[in-house]
Amino acid sequence: MSPFELLEPASLDEALAALDPSDPQVRPIAGGTALVLMMKSRVFRPQRLVSLRRLNGDLRRVRVDDDGTLRIGALASLSELERSPLVAKAAPVVAQALRTLSNVRIRNVATLGGHLAHGDPHMDLPPILLTLGTRVRASSPTGERWIDLADLIVGYYETSLRGDELITEIAIPPLAAGTRAHYAKHTALSADDWPAVGVAVAFRRENGGLRDARVAVSAATERPIRLSAAEAVLTEGGGPETFAHAADAAADEVQTLGDLRGSAAYKREMVRVHVRRALHAADASTEGR
Repeated sequence: MSPFELLEPASLDEALAALDPSDPQVRPIAGGTALVLMMKSRVFRPQRLVSLRRLNGDLRRVRVDDDGTLRIGALASLSELERSPLVAKAAPVVAQALRTLSNVRIRNVATLGGHLAHGDPHMDLPPILLTLGTRVRASSPTGERWIDLADLIVGYYETSLRGDELITEIAIPPLAAGTRAHYAKHTALSADDWPAVGVAVAFRRENGGLRDARVAVSAATERPIRLSAAEAVLTEGGGPETFAHAADAAADEVQTLGDLRGSAAYKREMVRVHVRRALHAADASTEGR
């Protein structure tokens, strides 16, 4: 790796002040599980890294508000979320997905904020958080703003964060009564490998039909996206044939990208398969009943 300056600020204000929005070679680093690999392969050669490892307090805290909103500090590790009873109760689909998100050594180090800020389309959690209506709080020297997750990752390894902003908190609103959710992950290798296709679904059953249906896909696409055509089909009924039609609509709608884990055509078919499976799995779960 090329030489670089490493700063270890003791407060959020110091960390924000150390960033330079005019210099793309200045980056924050949390767990570093992705960034360090990029540095070792010389894809990224930083001039300065701003380490967040000394920051504590609310940035590492997991809590639930009185209204049921799950609030997660951006520096909470994925292992902490996997073991958190608050996450398991408020967003069980997240806790379930974390069990096969990479390996435990990565989860012990990687942070939720870094997971999202990296903008990698092959991450497991973004499509899940997308179906749950998640927002992130971004802080800068000039203030704070909330960003819907749908507006955070805008392209391949590209986010809407400014160069002087850090994700400081992730907020997941309370699930409506009766909501069922599931994440279906297809890998080319082991169960904890990067997903070749990741599909998340969420919906409620009401009077024999489906309400608030959300379908999101990632890994097969350049960024996590919701599939509106599949969601529209789900409002038309609630039986197995509806799930099959929604899966077909998802495959017709999605624009897939081929890579080492499969061709674009293969991934399109896997979207069809795993949307259908995810819908059936969510419907069969005891969640929301």
